[in-house]
Amino acid sequence: MRIPASTYRLQIRESFDLNAAATIAGYVHDLGADWLYLSPLLKAEEGSDHGYDVVDHSLVDPARGGRDGLDAASAAARALGLGVLIDIVPNHVGVATPKQSVWWWDLLTNGRQSRYAEAFDVDWVFGGGKVRIPVLGDEADPEFQIIDGELAYYDNRFPLAPGTADDGASPAEIHSRQNYELMNWRRADAELNYRRFFAVNTLAGIRVETPWVFDESHGEIIRWITEGLADGLRVDHPDGLADPAGYLDALAAATDGAYVLVEKILEGDEQLPTSWAASGTTGYDALADVDRVLVDPAGRKALDALDSTLRDSTEPVSWTRLIHGTKRAIADGILRSEVLRIERDLGADGASEQTADALAELLACFPVYRSYLPLGIEHLHEAVRLAKEYRPELSERIDALLPTLSDPAHPAAVRFQQTSGMVMAKGVEDTAFYRYTRLGSLTEVGADPSEFSIGIDEFHRRHQLRQASFPASLTTLSTHDTKRGEDVRARISVLAEIPADWEAALDRLRVAVPLGDGPLESLLWEAIVGAWPASRERLHAYAEKAAREAGNSTKWTAPREEFEARMHRLIDSAFDDERVIGILDGVLDTVRQPGWSNSLSAKVIQLTAPGVPDVYQGSELWETSLVDPDNRRPVDFDERRLYLAAIDAGAHPPIDESGAAKLLVTSRSLRLRRDHPEFFTRYAAIEAYGSAAKHVVAFDRGEAITIATRLPIGLDREGGWGDTSVIVAGRPVTDVFTGRQFEGGTLLLSEVLERYPVALLVPSE
Repeated sequence: MRIPASTYRLQIRESFDLNAAATIAGYVHDLGADWLYLSPLLKAEEGSDHGYDVVDHSLVDPARGGRDGLDAASAAARALGLGVLIDIVPNHVGVATPKQSVWWWDLLTNGRQSRYAEAFDVDWVFGGGKVRIPVLGDEADPEFQIIDGELAYYDNRFPLAPGTADDGASPAEIHSRQNYELMNWRRADAELNYRRFFAVNTLAGIRVETPWVFDESHGEIIRWITEGLADGLRVDHPDGLADPAGYLDALAAATDGAYVLVEKILEGDEQLPTSWAASGTTGYDALADVDRVLVDPAGRKALDALDSTLRDSTEPVSWTRLIHGTKRAIADGILRSEVLRIERDLGADGASEQTADALAELLACFPVYRSYLPLGIEHLHEAVRLAKEYRPELSERIDALLPTLSDPAHPAAVRFQQTSGMVMAKGVEDTAFYRYTRLGSLTEVGADPSEFSIGIDEFHRRHQLRQASFPASLTTLSTHDTKRGEDVRARISVLAEIPADWEAALDRLRVAVPLGDGPLESLLWEAIVGAWPASRERLHAYAEKAAREAGNSTKWTAPREEFEARMHRLIDSAFDDERVIGILDGVLDTVRQPGWSNSLSAKVIQLTAPGVPDVYQGSELWETSLVDPDNRRPVDFDERRLYLAAIDAGAHPPIDESGAAKLLVTSRSLRLRRDHPEFFTRYAAIEAYGSAAKHVVAFDRGEAITIATRLPIGLDREGGWGDTSVIVAGRPVTDVFTGRQFEGGTLLLSEVLERYPVALLVPSE
């Protein structure tokens, strides 16, 4: 198995296709990255910007460059010694436009007689023999038409089963004869009869555990590996599969054990199953650790108090109770159809009026994304304990369900495991993360926002565990799914060092532009500060998504126009209102440089710590994106080439708006990882001594030594580094960022970190 030293993630789409990827392979190599990491490539819904809505498994998407484009990108990578990692989507297919979706169109045409009926997870009995498709509006008599031999509802087109439109019947009558039922979109929450990706009606789950479904959906993917076009695969959302471990075994067998990563969210101390044929996760666990060691624990009490004030409460909000409520609302709302499907799978075991209620409560109390029975049975037992505490009147029903939900072979237990991750993702990442606003940098994918910060010792413990358990697991700071780019979070984290100043500024902003939703106001102003300078368009889009995802003052399904008008005025005030601009300028003057310090520290830690570091496209300069689709914006590679050429010519860029200092840190760290793997063979904490010791994160990777600054405002207030030092082996070392050489032994940080807040030391010889 070939394992990368690092990866560079590219979002492949029509506007930046595989041929374009081929043209920047040289830049990626010069940057120091070891592998190209490509987003999904199979044919997707027309216009898809992400590629997770695959409609034809047999083709590399022509819009993304097609087969020839993949050949070109792979050849360009190979010519430079780069490996190739490709993102794949085994859990679902896109069905937004049925005619584009090869398997789905056949299913709708032929119903249960379709050869693809076995591929989709449809409850035919519940649907009366039909697939229920939630596309109709609220009109009493939908206007169906027959156009070019297809059933039309406005712009939607659906197939006609053979022989169902030959007798002059009305379009409504013809609709009633089909193998599908077009129904009101509001009915999807409770009455849908096919499994989806989370609550996305236009992404239909497939049964990849069925051997022929695996074979036909992976034939092209396996060709990439066997023909040498790719070296590894990144598996999207394995938690949605009926049998993730079995799937990974099948993938390993088909690819002769190629390097495989899984997009898996780990909660707390949860570990990736060691029985999986996977080298690790996509790195969100590492992201959370890096962020939290840079957050000042002293700010927690004040930010808790501020958050309580914004909520008109006397107590800090309980994260545990908050997510119990949001997860339960999801189970009772947009995922009710999944809960009811589990109830039907229980058969006689589910024969109780309380069954759906008990199942929803168990899902709301499940402490991790899912179990993999018998692995993780303790999580089910914990959910049972918590559910009985929240709902003691359901105790008897919960106890009755436990034996069945503990049986790995029972359909209800399988589906419960597939569903618990959906409830977690929608209830936590897509709802609670927008309601829990004491410090926005903490609410990131894969992170536990109730963990405010971690100390240096705990940080080292976690990295020693990563080195010992999954050293080939990916690490990351930004992805196409992160809620905020890494440098937005780095700047927001500075607020934990100045909670009183932030509270004063926020009070003035709320008076200047009142919104009437304190937590959301804090969230939006933090986003503006963190992402600044940002365009009006980007901030308006973020505000709308954040407010509707939170669901407190407005919702996707029921937007409140008056509230949203005030919200958009808040965004405009950052550009148009001199009072607001003055307040923001004052905050930015305080947090800008410390934020950049945090950014450089986070970057060097991520790139040199245990694991395989991934650099998300463009994030070698400041990465100030907000939630998708903002984080998939085009990247100016010409600008990055120019900066890199200047750095390679000997420039030592200042830490400023250009982000060139980050490019220096990124390129030198990546090159060292790639060119000197022998420098990165262990992980050992390095102790700092002196008055500012708490402001240092330092570790020894074997021959490479990383030194990073934390809590930069506190460091400045305390008078700088003073006598603070670290002790290394008694031989000369060189900082790869500055080229400066230091004698070994005791190193004064005031000298080592004189130019930049970070250093990467290697033996001078």
